[in-house]
Amino acid sequence: MRKTPKERWTFKRIGLAMLLAMSACSGSEGGHTPEGTGPGNAGSMGVASAGEEEFAPEQGAKLVVWEAKEQLEYMRQLAQAFEAEYGIPVTVEELAGGQQGGRLATDGPAKLAADILTLPHDQIGQAVKAGLLLPNDLFEEETRASMVKAALEASSYEGVLYGYPKSVETYGLFYNKNLMPEAPKTWEDVIEFAKAYNDPKQNKYAIMWEFVGYYTYPFIGSFGGYIFGDNNTNPEDIGLNKEGTIRGFTFLQSLRSILPMKAGDVTYDVKTQLFQEGKLALNIDGPWSVAAFKDKVNFGVAPLPATPDGKPSLSFSGVKSYYVNSYSNYPIAARMFAHFASSKENQLKNYRMTGAIPAHIEAGEAPELQSDPIMSGFFQQFQQSIPMPSISEVNSVWDPLKAAFISVWDDPSLDVKQTLDQTVKTIQADIYRK
Repeated sequence: MRKTPKERWTFKRIGLAMLLAMSACSGSEGGHTPEGTGPGNAGSMGVASAGEEEFAPEQGAKLVVWEAKEQLEYMRQLAQAFEAEYGIPVTVEELAGGQQGGRLATDGPAKLAADILTLPHDQIGQAVKAGLLLPNDLFEEETRASMVKAALEASSYEGVLYGYPKSVETYGLFYNKNLMPEAPKTWEDVIEFAKAYNDPKQNKYAIMWEFVGYYTYPFIGSFGGYIFGDNNTNPEDIGLNKEGTIRGFTFLQSLRSILPMKAGDVTYDVKTQLFQEGKLALNIDGPWSVAAFKDKVNFGVAPLPATPDGKPSLSFSGVKSYYVNSYSNYPIAARMFAHFASSKENQLKNYRMTGAIPAHIEAGEAPELQSDPIMSGFFQQFQQSIPMPSISEVNSVWDPLKAAFISVWDDPSLDVKQTLDQTVKTIQADIYRK
């Protein structure tokens, strides 16, 4: 029989006694981290003593959570529900998402940071190296079984799971239902539609996307290419001039006829306006642009068109997860809250209140989300996405990669292999210089 959360979070008497004995010997108060044992060690010792899935929150535990303004009301309701269920008070403090990682670095060791915070996946490597995060060890098995694979990969560092996935985002294919009642399944479908629809003199185009590495990554990953080896963790292995990427860039060149514009002219503002005006049928964009079209266009969102050989188009994705501050005075209670907050029910609540796309498999497959013609498309695309590289060397990639995309697009006669060879040399030089 499956244990309830309360049952899983209950010690055997012997386990609790051992934990209390160790806490007393260390001189900690109220479950605080013992001095001299390193951040978060009290929680780990307690779990080891009690055995698998036998642990309880520290006596007198009280938590602080950092949350961005746009999710404050959701988090306040979550905090109230957690306290009602487990008797642990939770204070929610407003802090912009982009500031939480920096504040943790300065305030964590000083014992001034929140116990739980949200980080985008590209920030966890630096935080882990600085010893600021506790692993998701108590709930690892359940987390791995319930979350989308890409979210798990993005919430891990060097094979260790740290995060409790909260929400995901990637881009998808916006399609104007008045122009295309059903979204195209393949690039061949897009090409055929463009032949009849395109009219540059009237500013009518079949499809647009921005020519930057983020949005144009499908022409790399979908064709077997990659940026860095070992799942984007090995900067010594750059795959941008290897067979898969060459094939993807060659296919990209072939699409010039369906979008007869210079790459630099395809900006966010241009394609947004054309889609709003009903002149652009297909727009590759993300959930952040939904509000711009909601009351102006009859549209849906679908996965990106499949490659010519029938493979799904892989997009780049981002993942936000809850993380536990390694300097928390209440590392077990903090883990409990992070796990509670990332549950199916609470991810669905977050979706209802803020539009956040769930990372939880069952939440993403829930009828209410699947019947949403917009968010369901993003969730489907996320399931065939690759988390953006989180290692610092990726900062040397974006500008040369963008230049390569623009070059091969603007000049279809350009030799793809030579262009990519030069791109890799530029990236390597910048990495080694740093």
